[in-house]
Amino acid sequence: MKLRDYQQEARESIQREWEKGIKKTLLVLPTGCGKTIVFSKVIEDRVKKGERVLVLAHRGELLEQAADKLEKSTGLKCATEKAEETSIGSWYRVVVGSVQTLMRDKRLKKFSKDFFDTIIIDEAHHCISDSYQRVLNYFDANVLGVTATPDRGDMKNLGSYFESLAFEYTLPKAIKSGYLSPIKALTIPLQLDLSGVGQQAGDFKTSDLGSALDPYLESIADEMWKNAKDRKIVVFLPLVKTSQKFTEILNKKGFRAAEVNGESQDRAEILEDFDKGKYNVLCNSMLLTEGWDCPSVDCVVVLRPTKVRSLYSQMVGRGTRLYPGKTELLLLDFLWHTDRHELCHPAHLIAENEEVAKAMTKQIEEAGVPLDLEAVEQTAAEDVVAQREEALAKQLAEMKRRKRKLVDPLQFEMSIQAEDLSSYVPSFGWEMGPPSEKQVKTLEKLGILPDEIDNAGKATKLLERLDRRREQGLTTPKQIRFLEQRGFEHVGKWSFDNAKKLIDRIAANGWKIPAGINPKEYKGE
Repeated sequence: MKLRDYQQEARESIQREWEKGIKKTLLVLPTGCGKTIVFSKVIEDRVKKGERVLVLAHRGELLEQAADKLEKSTGLKCATEKAEETSIGSWYRVVVGSVQTLMRDKRLKKFSKDFFDTIIIDEAHHCISDSYQRVLNYFDANVLGVTATPDRGDMKNLGSYFESLAFEYTLPKAIKSGYLSPIKALTIPLQLDLSGVGQQAGDFKTSDLGSALDPYLESIADEMWKNAKDRKIVVFLPLVKTSQKFTEILNKKGFRAAEVNGESQDRAEILEDFDKGKYNVLCNSMLLTEGWDCPSVDCVVVLRPTKVRSLYSQMVGRGTRLYPGKTELLLLDFLWHTDRHELCHPAHLIAENEEVAKAMTKQIEEAGVPLDLEAVEQTAAEDVVAQREEALAKQLAEMKRRKRKLVDPLQFEMSIQAEDLSSYVPSFGWEMGPPSEKQVKTLEKLGILPDEIDNAGKATKLLERLDRRREQGLTTPKQIRFLEQRGFEHVGKWSFDNAKKLIDRIAANGWKIPAGINPKEYKGE
């Protein structure tokens, strides 16, 4: 099986991390971008080296899916470590294992600590839990965690376990490249009050959510009929009883709705009938967030408000796959009213940071019609940059009173419009430490004031960007400072040679700007 370019790049990046001696690394791919295929190929590479590999997951469907994809893509068969099934004595070099089974001491101690050379964790955002940690701490092995978490903010906890991010492929890149469906978001102006909902484990209590949602189910069904009656819809709700009640309401409104939950005896049959079109709405209480695919889904309704982006991403991910005749995924976003919590909204799927997400959410709420998320993100990001530039201008005016030989990193980042640098948040342990002495000296040498850089991750990213700019022949920090102090704008986008020529002309003119040059209009050409 030939991998897509990003899949092959991910495969190679993971192997490089292990070759460097980094034992625990992370792969981030959006739902629908083939994470199982990628880690199957990684497994194939390790087996060729003579290694034994364990695939660890918390649900039977994920284990079955991994075993099936592994055999189809590589020809490798698996042994199973789950309930009464055991891999002990099997000659297969790959084992798919249930974490609930392997976490038991009696089961673990049947294996030597060096039995597995590599462990793959499917849906790695679960791996911080005690059950996973018991298994991971027992074996001395390289570890790859795979997750669809959409942004670095959600990886802070993962950063406490994993040592590096081997590869990340973003949702916007996948949509732009045609691998996932475009997403249109529509905010429904229906105020749902969450003021009485408690919190548990960093998110809302599902029991409270069900009660808070009940009074609004009829109105929500009406809005769904108005905006999505001809679509294939998946609805996520907080409780089984709420899911069952909403299914009844939807059927009375004219939908062909079905409901599945963990106790459904006919679950497989219902899912198959939904896939074939017998039903056009499928309600569930968080059952279908992992291990289930139905590419023809073209509308997702999230009635389980959450602050956890990985969970939100998984729900929406049920509708992002491509399908013949499908033009986009419609995401219905109901207005949850709360003064205490920052909720996940459609904007959080692709926004680079919270500032842009807030600007996007405001645009979507005010529009009243479905908006393409990528288009909204572009205009919101431009607005945020403009606001930052305005704030920067005030800050730079203050800075003019302080003579500095070095360039403030904020000035440099804004001049080159480096959104990834200005919004950078460290995730992994080594990133959070202070910059090294070597990094500080190199930043000073290259013209950047190191006092404003407070962590090693930011220093690394800044030095990498400076190296890349030098290779591309772009302006240096000192050129940027010199020219922007004289009123020239966006010097960060100019070439080194053009900036040098202009500085030489200014020097030859007694350090005054030559006649005929207007700094506000000069484009560095």
